Amino acid sequence: MMNKIFIALLSLVALTATAQAITQGEKVVAITILAEARGEGEKGMYAVAAVIAQRAMERHQTPEQVCRAKWQFSCWNGKSIKSLEHLLKTPQAKYALRLAKSVKQLSREYVGYANHYHATWMKRKPYWAKGKKPVKVIGQHAFYKL
Repeated sequence: MMNKIFIALLSLVALTATAQAITQGEKVVAITILAEARGEGEKGMYAVAAVIAQRAMERHQTPEQVCRAKWQFSCWNGKSIKSLEHLLKTPQAKYALRLAKSVKQLSREYVGYANHYHATWMKRKPYWAKGKKPVKVIGQHAFYKL
């Protein structure tokens, strides 16, 4: 059932893509998705985008504010947009931009309404994950509802 939902969501994201100009916020969200999950395929990138959507909803912030909040996404630690813009030239960028444009419409249920995640290959879990069970594992990321 989840696979059918995911396929339907991927189709929705593909249909919402337009040739509109990319806003600064969309660029930040797309870069975050690419930096965090471009090696995880579309399912992994969708999952990271869903976490961004969940945090934005919970925190009453824009997706860009969520992405640029200090120490929230490691890809932004000490980095600027200019230093990460090269990611928008990767093969996965087109999909990441479509996700960024429709981030508020993504299914947060896909990640069990998770608001945190970490890479499963990390030698040590982040402090916030100690003693917690993930609500989902997608690719090499474990997702948590904290």
